[in-house]
Order: sequence, then structure tokens, then C-alpha cells
Amino acid sequence: MHAPPDRDPRRSGGFLVSPLDVLDLGFLGLRTRPARAALSALGIAIGIATMIVVTGIPASSQAALLDELSALGTNTLQASALDGEPPVLLPPSAVEMVRRIGPVTAASAVGNTHSLVRRNDRMPSENNSGLTVLAARLDLLPTINAHVASGTWLTPATAHFPAAVLGSVAAARLGISSPGPQIVLADRRFTVVGILATTPLAPDVDRSVLVGWDAARTQLGFDGHPTVLYVQAAEAQLEAVRGVLAATINPERPGQVNVTRPSDALAAKRATESSFSVLFLALAAVALVVGGIGVANTMVVAVLERRSEIGLRRALGATRGQIRLQFLTESVVLAAFGGVLGSGIGLAATIGYAWWQQWPLVIPTSAALTGAGGAVVIGVLAGLYPSFRAARLTPTQALATV
Repeated sequence: MHAPPDRDPRRSGGFLVSPLDVLDLGFLGLRTRPARAALSALGIAIGIATMIVVTGIPASSQAALLDELSALGTNTLQASALDGEPPVLLPPSAVEMVRRIGPVTAASAVGNTHSLVRRNDRMPSENNSGLTVLAARLDLLPTINAHVASGTWLTPATAHFPAAVLGSVAAARLGISSPGPQIVLADRRFTVVGILATTPLAPDVDRSVLVGWDAARTQLGFDGHPTVLYVQAAEAQLEAVRGVLAATINPERPGQVNVTRPSDALAAKRATESSFSVLFLALAAVALVVGGIGVANTMVVAVLERRSEIGLRRALGATRGQIRLQFLTESVVLAAFGGVLGSGIGLAATIGYAWWQQWPLVIPTSAALTGAGGAVVIGVLAGLYPSFRAARLTPTQALATV
């Protein structure tokens, strides 16, 4: 007696098998052998969890490292006038012109007022303590990643009045540890309203007394020409910004503008990003291959152990397509369950470790999506051979083992 032709894998004995029945058949082997199913799912779960952990934890570590490198000024440039006789002056509108460059995200400036600094009016005018009085724009601090250690930064109100903020070195040389005292700038008294923390990106600011741009004009005779411009730009376009910065600041004499080269930390940051990307791909591939081999091995063993069941179902009229679909569904269900379980374990481990290390939490989108969706693909690939092998068994071959 010949088996009916395999026209529809859901048809058995002339009747269509519903998707729910197909799914129930897929769960049959899992229900009858729960311990083996649990261990097999655990194997794929460990593989998926490993993939997420080995991508998520290095990604979080990378993010922390990149933040540290960014703090070194990987997106920052400085521009100043070349020394010459007569002195070269940058245009007062230089900052506004620089902000029109597309990739520029922030720009600010300081201007040298050429004023003397004294702790009080009883000290001789020759004692300047090696400090510089700079007129500062209000947006200076975020542009150079500076922070106030005590007191406050200049505000739109205090920038018009004789108020000063000291750099960390300037405060130490003047013997001022907290806001409140007055100092003398060009024979005019200024009240100290804040003291800055050390500023690695702008060491000159540490040795300076900063006053508002308008106050410098009215109190110190400042001419309004900036001395140094600080520019932040998109890292990918930093070299391009540097190429046009001098001509933008001083279109008439671009050769008299000195622009610093990008920080060496930028090259280190780019190398780090590239190395970590390759590492992520390699580790994820290894984890997926290990998980797929585990599922395939489980399904091959299941076919060998369930030959009698396959023969009985074939004798009762089940088509080869239905047998294939049963074992393929079982493989997919097994892998999907392990994928969901592994994704949960991997996410929990990554979140916990990142929190313990105080790193920013970063979970690559590809890893999160592959955790569940990739498990289904693994189940399909791992179940193809076992399902076709089961379908090739004839009823007599399968029942011969009963």
C-alpha cells in the first residue's frame, strides 16, 4: 500500500490539520520528555545569554571608555591669532561666523583685557602673580567642559557688573578659597563670585581671572576682539571643520589664524570603536553557532528515539510533510523558548554588571533582536536535517524498531 502524495503538509487522510494542531504536535515531544526539553532549552538559552553578555558588557565598557576619551576634547578645536607686530586681531564677530559652519555644535571665546591683577590695592602694581584677566562669554563653560568648584558662574546679570570668576590656579595664587572676597583689576574692585575646578582642555583658563564680556568693556577698556576661540564640532567632521575654520574666522587674513590639530585622543577613540565592533561580531557568531549545534543535536537524537512514534503516525495516514512540519515546529519552539529565556538572563546580567561598574548601560540593538528572532532562525536551521530525516522513514522501517 502506497502512502498518499505529499501535496499539503497540513493534510492527513484527506483532512486539513489546523495551525493549532500543528503547534500541539510540535509540543508533543517537549511534553513527553520535559527534562530533556528543559536541558536543550537551557543549552540554547546559555548560548543566547552569552551572546548578549559578551556584546552588552563590552559595549557598556566601551561607552565608559569613550566618555573618558571625549572628556579629553576629541571634538574640540582652538583657534587664536598668530603673534606678530603689530598684533593680529580677530574680528569681534568671529564666534557668530564660526557657528554658521554646519558640523559646529558649540563655539565660545575669551579675550585678553591686558589688565593687572592684585589681591588688594595695597599690593604694588608690579605684582601680577602671572595671571591673565580674560573677558569671557557666558557659554564658555560647556564649550570647554569646565565646571564650577564653588560659587556660581557669570550670569546675564553679573556679566554687566564688576564680578569675577577665578581659575583654579588663579584662586590658589591669590589665596582665595571661597567666593566673596574682592580683588583689584586695573585699579577697580571686582567681587569674586565663583571658583572653577581644574580645566584640562583649557589650561590657560586655570591661570586666569574671568569677567563678563560687557563688564570688561565698561570697566577695563576691553576692545571686544576675542583672543582664543573654542569650537566643538561633530567628531566625524572635525578635520573638515579645521580646514575651513581659519578662513571663516578671518576671511581677509586666514594665514594669520592658528588652529590646533585634533586631539590624539580622537584617533584612539576611533581605533577603540573599530576594535570593539569586530570583537562584538566574532563573539556573537561563536555563541550562535554553539547554540545551533546544541539544538540540532537534540533534534537528531529525538528522531532516533521516536522512530516507533513516526512509524505509527505514518501507518495511520500522516504525510511526510506533516512529519517534517512536526519536528521542525518542535525545533523552533525549543529554540524560541531558549532564546526568550537566554535574552532575559543576558539582559539581567548585563544590567547588573554595568550598574556595579557604574558604566552607562549599552545593549546593542542587534544583540537584543537576535536574542529572540535569531533563536527562531537557529531553530529552523537546526531542525531542517532532523525533520527531513524523520520524514524519509517509511512506516515499515520505523515500526521495525518497535
